[in-house]
Amino acid sequence: MSNDDLENLPSPPRSVADRLLLLLKTRGPQTASDLGEALGTTGENARQQLMKLAADALVEAQSVARGVGRPAQFWQLTGRGHARFPDTHAELTVSLLRNVREVLGADALDRLVAAREREVRVAYRAEFVGVDGLEARLATLVEIRSREGYMAEWRRSEDGDGWLLIENHCPICAAATVCQGFCRAELAIFREILGPGCTVERTEHIVHGARRCAYRIVPRRMGPQRIAGRKKPAIHR
Repeated sequence: MSNDDLENLPSPPRSVADRLLLLLKTRGPQTASDLGEALGTTGENARQQLMKLAADALVEAQSVARGVGRPAQFWQLTGRGHARFPDTHAELTVSLLRNVREVLGADALDRLVAAREREVRVAYRAEFVGVDGLEARLATLVEIRSREGYMAEWRRSEDGDGWLLIENHCPICAAATVCQGFCRAELAIFREILGPGCTVERTEHIVHGARRCAYRIVPRRMGPQRIAGRKKPAIHR
């Protein structure tokens, strides 16, 4: 994410501290030097800001060996740092979901998830009217998810085969941890919205301990076409 990317966020953070937290959220562990470069300042200035954030228990440093020489110091968010990014009414949502399961049963919770899935599908379909092409649809999906608080982005896969959809934050993480039906529904919606011309697989999952959710999107390869009713010709020797 470049400096321009930071400025183009819906609500760009203004303080250096907020910008550092955002970089660590979206990029994962970083050195002070890398963070300073991203902010347009020096690594030492970034380190001083990181020390202040560490005093508030928002970030922490970890030494990582990188070949010959001294280990490099990588900074990352703590649990408290991750909590600075909103989880929509987490406590109330978790309580309600548990109550639904305990009072009405697991089937009622499944119906609740299914109802939400139908609602989301209708809303997403409306936004994709007239959007053609896999990359255009992926870009539109990222725009929608970013508006919803998922801090989404997409890029070509490093091997050049397909794309990565990355969600650096999950605003419903607490609810998804209690009921992973929400995650299954999201994956099903992604597959429908992006269309039958590709496969979509989740490769990283926040509720399983990953820093982010990530999805690998690969175009489908068309196999040899079979002609109905035609048998393989016999070989005469």
